[in-house]
Amino acid sequence: MTAEVIRVVIADDEPLIRAGIRMILTSAPDIEVVAEAANGREAVELARSHAPAVMLLDIQMPVMDGLTALAELRRAAPEVRALILTTFGEKENVLRALGQGGAGFLLKDSAPGELIGAVRAAAAGDAYLSPGATRHVVDQLASGKAAVRGEEARRRVAELSERERGVLALLGEGLSNAEAGRRLHMSEATVKTYVSRILAKLGCENRVQAALLARDAGL
Repeated sequence: MTAEVIRVVIADDEPLIRAGIRMILTSAPDIEVVAEAANGREAVELARSHAPAVMLLDIQMPVMDGLTALAELRRAAPEVRALILTTFGEKENVLRALGQGGAGFLLKDSAPGELIGAVRAAAAGDAYLSPGATRHVVDQLASGKAAVRGEEARRRVAELSERERGVLALLGEGLSNAEAGRRLHMSEATVKTYVSRILAKLGCENRVQAALLARDAGL
C-alpha cells in the first residue's frame, strides 16, 4: 500500500530559506510542498485554498507575523498542524506559539532528517519539540510560573524505575532519542519506548514537560 502523501505549505519571508526547506522536504517520497507564503496573511489564505496537513510557519514575517497567523489558522483551518520555525533567540515567542496550539517548534538550522521527521510527526498528530532547543525552552519555563515545584516533581519522578529516571534525566539535558541511546548503550527504538512509557507515567503531553519535571526533580 502506498503511503499517504503529506501536503505541506512553507511560510517564511526569506526566499532562500523557503527554497532550502522545499529541497529537503521534496527529497522525501511521502511529502509534497503544495505552496509557499512570504507572510502570515498569505499563509492563512493558502491554508484555506490548499488544505495542507502541515504548515511550516516562521515567526518573524511582514504583513502578519507568525503568531498572529497561527491564531488565524486555529480559527480558519484548525485541521492544519503548524510547526513553528524559530531560532534560539525567540524562546518567549516559542512558548507563546505552543500555548496557542502550535504542533511544535523546529530550529531553522535543524538537520534535514530532523526537518522531515518533524513534518511526519506533526502530520501524525504528535507534538514535535526540537531536541536541540528543548534545554533552552525548559530554562525559560523553569524561570516562570509554569515551573513545577521541586517537591511535587520528585514525588512524581519517584514512581519511575531507575532506568526510566536515567532516560528522563537525559531528556532534561535536551538529548534526542539517538543521543540518549548512545549515552545509555541502547538502541534508538528502545529509548523511544522508554520515553513513551515515561510520558504516560508522568502524565506529560510532550518531551518539554517531561524535561521540565526532570529539572525540577533535580535529575
